[in-house]
Amino acid sequence: MTFDPARVGTAVVCYQGAPAAFSHQALKELFPDATPLPCPTFDEALRAIQDGTADFGVIPIENTLAGRVADIHQLLPGAGLHIVGEYFLRIRHQLLAPRGATLDGLKTVHSHQMALAQCRRLLTARHLTPVVHDDTAGAARDVALWNDPTVGAIASGLAAEIYGLDTVAANIEDAAHNTTRFIVLARERHDPPQGTPSIVTFVFRVRNVPAALYKALGGFATNGINMTKLESYQIGGSFTATQFYADIEGHPDDRAVQLAFEELAFFSTDVSVLGCYPAHPFRRKVNGES
Repeated sequence: MTFDPARVGTAVVCYQGAPAAFSHQALKELFPDATPLPCPTFDEALRAIQDGTADFGVIPIENTLAGRVADIHQLLPGAGLHIVGEYFLRIRHQLLAPRGATLDGLKTVHSHQMALAQCRRLLTARHLTPVVHDDTAGAARDVALWNDPTVGAIASGLAAEIYGLDTVAANIEDAAHNTTRFIVLARERHDPPQGTPSIVTFVFRVRNVPAALYKALGGFATNGINMTKLESYQIGGSFTATQFYADIEGHPDDRAVQLAFEELAFFSTDVSVLGCYPAHPFRRKVNGES
């Protein structure tokens, strides 16, 4: 059965982070009527889906500035879950402070190290001291508790609403293209119908023979399959055991995709499809399509 975000309703959907994290914001935009379930770690979020505490999960997979979310690439292959959707969230950082505080009165700013790095221009111009925090939402929560007009936080607009903070500077990120891609995870597969613009995500290891990766991927080229993502990472504490994570455009029932996977399997081991899901319209926008 095809996954339809509009039919999720009040289902429980988990995410990693504190309330008002950017994952929480993505969840609210994608599933406005769902019941959010915050989880401290990615491990706990995946476990909540596995044991039925949550029906779905919204998990970040990569960012245009920070690259891949390494923890997820390591955890997904063994989780036994399926990717059933994707969502792209434009990251807009807000400089938040206690009610009544002003931008001129701030001295220090707390946030996740990545958020601080993405807002370096304003911090430098205003001579604000950055302080690394575990996460953006947690920083906003703590700033609200401290209620010190000289201490601010960089977080989402949702954090201002949830923790009762003022936005003293809006959209302060240095890069206008700052976007995070999220995946939607479920216990069961929900492949879209063949013919729907789709993405297939899979992992594999290549055999220990010369040019194995070149040969393994050759089937995608010869069958006209567009590979939109290919990343490698070490597994098992070894410098010789490499796993590859890939996204392609297509559907498992397409003959060209089937032929490409047959060739992949010949030169690879442990090929595992993590999911087939509709390509988000954001992809067409990026490619300049109408």
